[in-house]
Amino acid sequence: MSSLVTEIPFAAVDAAQEHFERRLGFETDCSDVYQSLKDGPDFVLVDVRGPKLFAAGHVAGAVNIPHRTMTAQRMAEYPQSTLFVVYCAGPHCNGANKAAIRLLRLGFRVKEMIGGIAGWADEGFDLETGDASQPASAV
Repeated sequence: MSSLVTEIPFAAVDAAQEHFERRLGFETDCSDVYQSLKDGPDFVLVDVRGPKLFAAGHVAGAVNIPHRTMTAQRMAEYPQSTLFVVYCAGPHCNGANKAAIRLLRLGFRVKEMIGGIAGWADEGFDLETGDASQPASAV
């Protein structure tokens, strides 16, 4: 008798490997972002929430660009080769997905930091507070 887990067979090893490798092309986690920020990031970390939430607490080094403001004009300050990592409040929020779509439509490459602020807090990492009109500088 099979369990609820095994009643649908596991994917073939090669198909599963392709699936999980493909997922990592779209997303990264809080721990990898944390370490990369310490090492000197090669991406721009973007908090896509509104200015009030950004000011209340954000990842140090992130810039605040709410997804609704990601227009060609606004994003023109970044070279087309810029790599973006976006995050929002957490799994209950789709702001990072909306931001990713906007950035992709503008021709940028982007990954989502899964977990967002909620995941960052779950990892025990500190947040920085401050006026959203004066976000941390871009990396």
